[in-house]
Amino acid sequence: MSQQTIKQQARRTAREMAERRRREREERERHVIDLAERVMVAIGQRDAAVAETEKRAGEALRELTEREGLSLSEAVEWCAETITVREATRLRRLASEPEPGADGDPGGHGTALANAG
Repeated sequence: MSQQTIKQQARRTAREMAERRRREREERERHVIDLAERVMVAIGQRDAAVAETEKRAGEALRELTEREGLSLSEAVEWCAETITVREATRLRRLASEPEPGADGDPGGHGTALANAG
């Protein structure tokens, strides 16, 4: 076999190996992106579920205090002290906040950004 043929085969083999590695890296990157996306979707869904349940709890606490006339401490007692007065205060505040995007800002950041500047 001539030196020329040996060099050509070596170049071809090296290019084939480089191409195979490139395809493997691209496939791995697609897989990593897919998994990262699944994590972010799940976290977003969790955060949305937590926000919704906290808002419902806050609305119920607001009814206990405003409609039923209980103090916040009494409302916490009626809830078997599963939350603190501080947490109950936070939940009630959540229940009275407007929905994100209600002010025309789809991200719900209009007030925060306005206050930041």
